[in-house]
Amino acid sequence: MDFNAHQGFLLSDRSFLNTVRKDIHKLAESYGLGAALLGKVDIVVSELTSNLVKHATNGGELLVKAVNRNGAAGIEMLCLDMGPGMADPARMLEDGVSTVGSQGEGLGAIRRLSDEFDLYSQAGSGTVVLARLFGAARPARSRSPAHEFETGVVMVPKPGEEACGDGWALREKDGQYALLAVDGLGHGPEARHAAREAIKVFLEETSFEPARCLVAIHAAIAPTRGAVGAVAVLENEQSRFRFCGVGNISGRIFSADATRGLLSYNGILGNNFPGHISDHFFDCGPATLLVLHSDGIQSRWDLNKYPDLKTHSTSVIAAVLYKEFSRRRDDVLVMVSRTKR
Repeated sequence: MDFNAHQGFLLSDRSFLNTVRKDIHKLAESYGLGAALLGKVDIVVSELTSNLVKHATNGGELLVKAVNRNGAAGIEMLCLDMGPGMADPARMLEDGVSTVGSQGEGLGAIRRLSDEFDLYSQAGSGTVVLARLFGAARPARSRSPAHEFETGVVMVPKPGEEACGDGWALREKDGQYALLAVDGLGHGPEARHAAREAIKVFLEETSFEPARCLVAIHAAIAPTRGAVGAVAVLENEQSRFRFCGVGNISGRIFSADATRGLLSYNGILGNNFPGHISDHFFDCGPATLLVLHSDGIQSRWDLNKYPDLKTHSTSVIAAVLYKEFSRRRDDVLVMVSRTKR
C-alpha cells in the first residue's frame, strides 16, 4: 500500500506555473518513472495547472505522491480548484467545450492519458480532479476502480514542514480489513517518528481487535513523544465495523439509512492511556462509507452538502474534505473507505 504523504504545490497565479511544473517533474523523476510515463505526467501537469490559472479565481493546489498497484509504479495527482465550479461537469469533459474561449481539450486529454480518473465539481464550491498514471505494467483503465474495500487517503504535512506527523496503514486477512489512523503529537520529524513506530507495531500485530491493537501500540511507542490513534476493522462475514480510538482522531460511518459518529477515549498513546478501553460495533451494508481524520480537519463538515459526492472515488471524497475543511496550520490526514458495492 501507498502509506506515504502527498506533497502539496500551491498555485495562486500564473507567475508560479513554470516553477510548479518543474518541481513536479523533478518529484516524478525521483519516483523512478520511465521517460514515456514522465512525458505523460508533464502533459497532465501542464493541463491541470493551466486549468487552475484559467478557472480558479481563488487559487488552487496540486497534491502529488508516488503510488504502486500490483507492482506497477505510478503517480497520483489531485488537483484542487478553488474556483466557481462547473454546472455540467460531464459536458466539460467533451473536447471542444470551454468556458474561457480556449480549445477545450484539457480535461479530455487528462482523462485519456490517465489510467484512473475521476472528477467532482459543484457550482460555487470548486472542482477536484484525480489522475493516476502508471508505467508499462499499469492496471486496467478504470474511472472508478471497484475493490472489495476501497480506501482513499489525503495526507499532507503542515505548511512549511517536510515531515508529516500523521500516518495511516491498512492490512487484510481472510476478509477482514484493519485500518489505522494515527497523529503523532505536534508536528515535524519527532511527530513522524511516533506515527511510524505506531504503524510498525500495527502492521506486525496479528489481532484484528482494535482495542488490543491500541494497547500494543501504546506499550511500544512509550519512548516517543506519543500519539493519538484509532483502529477500525471491517468484518465482512458479520457485515459490521468494529472501532476503538484513543485521542482526537474523528470518525463517522455513512450507511444507506443513517450517519453515526465514532467516539474515542480520552488519552494519549504512549503516555496517558485510559484505564479501560473496548471495541464498539456498527452494522454496515454495501457502499457504506467510513471517514477517519486527524484534527488538521475541522470537525464541522457534512457530506450531504455535496450532491453525489458519496458515489465518487474515495480519494476524491477525501480531497474534497481536505479542500473545504483543512485548518492549514497542522498536519492533515483524511481517510475514506467504502465497503463492497
